[in-house]
Amino acid sequence: MKHNILSGICVMLLSVGVASCADDSTEPSAIQSNGKIAMEFVFSHPSQSRATETSFESGDVVGLYVAETGTPLEISGNTVNNEALTFNGSQWNSSHPLYWDQGSYDVFAYYPRTPDVISITDLPFEVSTDQRVVPSVSNGFEASDFLFASAKGISASASPVNLQFRHIMSKMTVRLIKGEDYEGDIPEEATVYIHNTVTEASLDLMAGVATKASRGKSKSVIARQNAVGDYSAVIVPQRLDNRVPLVEVIMNGVSFLYETKFIFKPGVHHIVNLVVDKNPEQIKIEIGGELTNWD
Repeated sequence: MKHNILSGICVMLLSVGVASCADDSTEPSAIQSNGKIAMEFVFSHPSQSRATETSFESGDVVGLYVAETGTPLEISGNTVNNEALTFNGSQWNSSHPLYWDQGSYDVFAYYPRTPDVISITDLPFEVSTDQRVVPSVSNGFEASDFLFASAKGISASASPVNLQFRHIMSKMTVRLIKGEDYEGDIPEEATVYIHNTVTEASLDLMAGVATKASRGKSKSVIARQNAVGDYSAVIVPQRLDNRVPLVEVIMNGVSFLYETKFIFKPGVHHIVNLVVDKNPEQIKIEIGGELTNWD
């Protein structure tokens, strides 16, 4: 996937041939022949760029629900039920036209879309244990970055509904810092693991919350490389209350392992600096900042 940040793109939910909302000369009337108003949306990414790089890619699919205001979201029976909005490179289309009825509505959108939603409040989801960008293999980092957006109390209008996506997972970036006694330069490539985190989660598609699976098993996640000495992984929000091996870096055949407690906060980008020295047992970690609206 590649998350597009669509701060200027209208999402006309028509099946085929919808013109760009930036071109008034070709834009179809929002009021159709049946007298109803077509649903229209503007999607915005948390950082106004990508969750991974800068934009959605053709073929990416967002899931959409629309329910009457104050009505609990259900698997089915809503005004719109897990509708697939597919990006074609310039706009988003549904498989059939969607229209507003009279009244007030709540709108929910999420990415990546799950075709078969078995529960609104307890949807199973798992982040990838290998989040590296590997040729011929799906990008585990992007697939793990779950985004959610909602808008409440919406009435039928020709104006688009603005949906601001946000991250509901946590992100950790490990920066390798050369210590005083470390000989040579930080290698161009290393393998970075985040150990002892539960990769399974329960998602609430109405509240936009991810909760660590109560019976989930702790696993190791391989981080993706952003640049030399810079690695990131998407992690399910959770608390590590006991000191455990957490970050491991393998470079030039040597393993540097750091043990600590940690709290992975939802929607937060945690930055840690790992200071490596000649002696692998002398590794130090410096907790950096916490960022929201991360790329």
